[in-house]
Amino acid sequence: MTRRQGRRRPVSRPDVRQFVGKAEEWLETAEEALANGRFTAATGTAIHAGINAVDAICGARLGERSSAEAHNEAVLMLRSIPGIGPDAANQLSRLLQKKQRAEYDPQPISASDAQASVNQAGSLVALARRVAAERLPGISRPEG
Repeated sequence: MTRRQGRRRPVSRPDVRQFVGKAEEWLETAEEALANGRFTAATGTAIHAGINAVDAICGARLGERSSAEAHNEAVLMLRSIPGIGPDAANQLSRLLQKKQRAEYDPQPISASDAQASVNQAGSLVALARRVAAERLPGISRPEG
């Protein structure tokens, strides 16, 4: 596969842990916003939780993450990961479908859409935690 320079960045094991930490922080904030009836904020922060979780997943399994401005590259990268990739890619796609509405459209996000977004982000963050904890044989990444 030919890659355009600048669309992917290498990810070290410490980077993976940092992305998981950021994903957890965004998710916690999304859950708090949801509990307080701030559905647009819950959705927006859930999306950021999912994106950081995906950076951790791709970093752990592929040694790189997408740095493309549009998040479609991250979806494609996820799909390429055997076993976990297709489901994770579908979850990310569903989250990203709400990004425009949450961040730029005047209409508020419904409670049910916010709940779905937080659930999808939660699944991606849980997957990122599991994948980050794995030691995969034959894959070496720089530690620094």
